[in-house]
Amino acid sequence: MKALRRNWLLAAATVLVLGGAVAYAGVAIAGYQSRATATVGAPTPGPTLPSGPLLVFRDTSPGAHYGQVASVPLADPAAARTSTGLVCDRVYATHENLMCLRTRSGTVTSFTATLYDAAGDQLKSWPLPGFPSRTRISPDSTLVAQTSFVTGSSYGSAAFSTETTISAVNGIDYGSLEAFTLLVDGQKLTADHEIWGVTFASDDNTFFATAMSGGRIWLVRGNLRGRTLVAVKDGAECPSLSPDGTRVAYKKNISTTATKHWTLAVLDFATGVEKELPIPPSVSVDDQAEWLDDGTLLYGLADPAAPGDSNVYSVKADGSAAPALFLAHAWSPSVVR
Repeated sequence: MKALRRNWLLAAATVLVLGGAVAYAGVAIAGYQSRATATVGAPTPGPTLPSGPLLVFRDTSPGAHYGQVASVPLADPAAARTSTGLVCDRVYATHENLMCLRTRSGTVTSFTATLYDAAGDQLKSWPLPGFPSRTRISPDSTLVAQTSFVTGSSYGSAAFSTETTISAVNGIDYGSLEAFTLLVDGQKLTADHEIWGVTFASDDNTFFATAMSGGRIWLVRGNLRGRTLVAVKDGAECPSLSPDGTRVAYKKNISTTATKHWTLAVLDFATGVEKELPIPPSVSVDDQAEWLDDGTLLYGLADPAAPGDSNVYSVKADGSAAPALFLAHAWSPSVVR
């Protein structure tokens, strides 16, 4: 049943994309294709990162390094950028590994996920079924997750379908999370559902993600070895677990219309209290936040005045201060501690 639904959605989504969808993912990909067509078919360089605490990100500044993975010292984000030469649409890094989700333009557009080690050597690479969306590596660099769109190019689309998988960096592939048992209010959900936006705990077994079915959305807690997902909160998308594991940040739809509008919120596990952050009402945050430290979140925003460009902002996780620009011309930030 889901395969038939996806086939129908794929045809509809193809028409939408060819008609000029304006979601950020489509804009970013268009920007990449217009700047990097000359590199199609060229060998992919192995990315190596400087030592020490870093912010790793996708460079969206105009020029030769557009779309490439770059880094700045975590203590000095205004410092000169170090580029790896590797082009990615979405990136995540630790000191041991770097995950790159990439769109490859050509006669037939294709999508790939590639995992590298600290020396810049490719560990493995595999095709994605559609536009790159989210990726995460576990705190100890043993697990990697990625989400891509099977149909659609944005979570704001009227119809979209995703595929999310988790695998060990060296070992087992746990496959699609849609094959895991999903429990909502203690009952197994058998209806079609989507899973996206993984964030890992530190025990190599627990993770959090988003589940959606029948118009409802939940924050779910995953048990990797048990292959189960348990709904723990309604309306929480693209979670990000704090470094100390006590809180989870996520985007929350606050729109009262069919058009989604997201703010950021933080849930304290011990108290069960949710804190909405002071994101300006005019801003919709369609991103999976990253924790700069236990008190600060980072997130990316597309620049409405410059298609294909974006900026990274910071905001206090307790809501005590308004967001501030952290790094201009950047997207997909990951903190390498």
